[in-house]
Amino acid sequence: MHLEFSEQDLQFRDQVRAWIAEAFDPELRAMMAQTKNGYLDKAGQVRWQKALHARGWAAPNWPEAYGGPGWTPTQRHIFQSELAAAGCPPVSPMGLKMVAPVIMKYGTEAQKARFLPPILKSDVWWCQGYSEPNSGSDLASLQMRADLATDGEGAHYVLNGSKIWTTHAQWADWMFCLVRTSRDARRQEGISFVLVDMRTPGITVAALPTLDGPMPGQQEVNQVFFDNVRVPVENRIGEEGMGWTVAKYLLEFERGGTYAPTLGKQLAKVAAIAADQPGDDGRPLLEDAGFRRRLAQLHLRAAGLQAVELKLFSGVESGKSIGAASSMLKLLGTEAMQAISELAVEAAGPAALPFVQDTWAEIQGREAPPRVGPEYAAVLAPRYFNYRKASIYGGSNEIQRNIIAKLTLGL
Repeated sequence: MHLEFSEQDLQFRDQVRAWIAEAFDPELRAMMAQTKNGYLDKAGQVRWQKALHARGWAAPNWPEAYGGPGWTPTQRHIFQSELAAAGCPPVSPMGLKMVAPVIMKYGTEAQKARFLPPILKSDVWWCQGYSEPNSGSDLASLQMRADLATDGEGAHYVLNGSKIWTTHAQWADWMFCLVRTSRDARRQEGISFVLVDMRTPGITVAALPTLDGPMPGQQEVNQVFFDNVRVPVENRIGEEGMGWTVAKYLLEFERGGTYAPTLGKQLAKVAAIAADQPGDDGRPLLEDAGFRRRLAQLHLRAAGLQAVELKLFSGVESGKSIGAASSMLKLLGTEAMQAISELAVEAAGPAALPFVQDTWAEIQGREAPPRVGPEYAAVLAPRYFNYRKASIYGGSNEIQRNIIAKLTLGL
């Protein structure tokens, strides 16, 4: 295992830092300071992703044949770490990180030519149609129908049902979607993976208000209804009934990743908040021994996670598969995110309370109550509530423990 970066790696790191200093301008930094979930509104997100694309860095994990930069695993790790440490927005994962690898592996040449270039350029926005009102962690129980039909316009599926918790469906041009094409086969064998144009007649997107409250331009999850929605058969990825295999492959890209640099950035913000807020004795909270102990414990968790990430990515560099470790990273990373957001709210104390907003205000077009208090407090309560879902999406952390037990212990 090699945890030391080479001279070439360090030069690459400096190159990335120089580019970030120029591209991550004050306007984008100000927008990121007020995000509750790490992402910008669609206009800001597209602007950032197009800047990455212009530099050739929008898709670090893509093969060179499809427009990737051809980096080593170490370079990819350095790049993601530097972005996180600088507080840059991550790319929206649905297109670049999730559906694109699926199209590369299971799509036809025509599908690759049609979908991959606009994904790389961020010209097309994607959302994920997996969960349903009664099918979340038990995803194989999904019921959204896709009935095969043929008429003068050719073979197509007719979709009826709904998908829920659909992130940024209100912005999406396309959805990658799991549908039930057979009720006779075993549950997993009756599922297919299709790409749906969100402009197709019969699709309705309904916003779902959440406890984290709306921030300007940051309404996040939706329920999507399908009423006799026609999807051409050529939009199916893989064979009919192969959707469960495709879905499991996609989830490998939704889990894992680099958490430690982001955690370090968040911990620095908690320390700054604690230096600004008084404790029970009137002195800055950061001087309180009990608080400092809790902050130090979280720093140790972040440092331990960084060591694990470096070890795993060092293994990838030498050709090893990450395997069940992606589930472990997801477990450790999301639980640390939640613990840090909780400590941040505690550090701010009453200053964070005025920012728990009327969750219906933005959706209904009403003006929310005015916000008062220190600027940093605006995102603390929304971020705390938003991060509650981190241990659920991508497969709940309970599911991740089952995966780890099965793949590493044989249970």
